Amino acid sequence: MAALLGATVVFGVGAARAVDAGKRDPLDQQVAFTRGAVDGVSLGHWTERWWRWAETQPIEPYRDPDGRFCDLGQDGPVWFLAGTDGSFTASRHCIVPENTHLLVPVINMIYLQGRNRTQPCGELQAYAALNNDQLASAVVVLDGQPLGDLRLHRVRSEGCFRMREGDEQSRLAAADGYWLMLKPLPRGRHTLVVGANYGEPHSPHGQMQQNFEYRLDVGGLQLISAR
Repeated sequence: MAALLGATVVFGVGAARAVDAGKRDPLDQQVAFTRGAVDGVSLGHWTERWWRWAETQPIEPYRDPDGRFCDLGQDGPVWFLAGTDGSFTASRHCIVPENTHLLVPVINMIYLQGRNRTQPCGELQAYAALNNDQLASAVVVLDGQPLGDLRLHRVRSEGCFRMREGDEQSRLAAADGYWLMLKPLPRGRHTLVVGANYGEPHSPHGQMQQNFEYRLDVGGLQLISAR
């Protein structure tokens, strides 16, 4: 089966900054995100949950043009943001609760077993990794501040997983890509801009570009007055 792309997008593609030899990357000093477990769940497992969420909503979240579907299926300590399928640029406005982490799909892929269920897990993992091995650029900007070298934020699903959790008859999948788990943002308005693209000319979706922007009102709608 052809690879399915995740909700990953970008608003303006920019080149990822190379890390100078011998210097610490600014990401090591950032406090905006976490690489650890959230609510006892690893980042790899959160990405699996993201894919199940994205593929089971009545409307695919990554087709949302303006944020009207932001709250579909959202629950618990982590809210899932969506990218696009690579065919358009999204500019979304969302109201999100306070004290909630945000999982951001920078650019990613999933590969599913065919309906005959014959592909082994290793093959699924190899296909999901193919384009992610050739990341051309990735930029995430939160409230005007770049979040550093996104190449350090590659996350693979922990082995393969069932698309319907607990259902051993559902298809196996493997996911791979670049993700950020943002810590809960302070109450108020925030902007998040994401841009990324692959550079693999010889595979399906190997030159995909992602572009999306979020205006996030944390804790309720923020009324911005003009002066």
